[in-house]
Amino acid sequence: MKKVLVWLSGWVDSAVSAYLLKKQGYDVTAGFMINYRDPENPNCPTKIDKIEAQKVADFLDIPFVVLDFVDIYEKKVLNYMYEWYQKWITPNPDIMCNKEVKFKVFLQEAEKKWFDYIAMGHYAKTKDWRLFKWIDNNKDQSYFLAWLSNKQLEKALFPIWDLEKPEVRKIAEEIWLPNAKRKDSQGICFVWKVNMADFLEKKIKPKKGLVKDTSGNILWEHKWVFYYTIWQRKGLDIWGQAEPIFVVKKDLEKNEIIVWTASDLELYDDKLNMNNINYLNLEYKELDNFKAKAKIRYRQADQDCIVKKLWEDEYKVEFVESQRAISSWQICAVYVWDELVLSWVIK
Repeated sequence: MKKVLVWLSGWVDSAVSAYLLKKQGYDVTAGFMINYRDPENPNCPTKIDKIEAQKVADFLDIPFVVLDFVDIYEKKVLNYMYEWYQKWITPNPDIMCNKEVKFKVFLQEAEKKWFDYIAMGHYAKTKDWRLFKWIDNNKDQSYFLAWLSNKQLEKALFPIWDLEKPEVRKIAEEIWLPNAKRKDSQGICFVWKVNMADFLEKKIKPKKGLVKDTSGNILWEHKWVFYYTIWQRKGLDIWGQAEPIFVVKKDLEKNEIIVWTASDLELYDDKLNMNNINYLNLEYKELDNFKAKAKIRYRQADQDCIVKKLWEDEYKVEFVESQRAISSWQICAVYVWDELVLSWVIK
């Protein structure tokens, strides 16, 4: 009988995953990760999630183990966030959390305890060492798994890969899972929903500065530059502007935000370059000039493109249609049919 360590998060997707694996005949153990503690918050999400996860494990009659990864999470995820914001770059903590915590240290602990696999309630599909989209494009999470290695994928199971979300909820309610009606989580991975400015202020001291247009005219005063991201529009309703405005630059030395007030068409581009390639399918390491689909942000519709190899581990993506707000240092994921074959950091 194959042994599986399931990340039991306290939410319904992982609970149904554990149930399905047990039903399929696996020897299932629930693993709860403690990655974040907030001693100042009596309603710290970690405490609540642990209680919910324990209820599910007891209900399913499976062993429940607690794994403390607070130090590694702070080092690899939280410090990464702070560091990138201080460089005026918007990070993606979910991608880093998957790469360094959920599918790395959690997998390492599973292997130490002689488990054959780890399992998650993610909306994606694996086959051998390859990664595929979930059946529901609106909830597909393969983009957040874009930095995983072949070994990590080979050891991972996603039991709800062939179920749409209403079906997952239905199963949970039909078998009376304790968390069947618990609403889905939102926000930073393991920290959940927080005010980002308040969260970052714990490490980065706020400092007011000017908001200018591209001609150098002073329009406004920002409260804190790190709160704004490139191409952000929300929160920039400056009085007297006839057109929507967007953040187009952040000047680190002057502590200024530059916004753009001209036509929205200027925000579009039809190509991008990338390096730091992660080959999720090694066959594509040798290919050049192939048709694919790509996305430059989560929940973006797949975009038709041509992938061209410039030289070793550096590529160019040429889109059939121009893309809005291509942001440097974000992740571009490339798909062939429904398989995620390459990913990288946009230059």
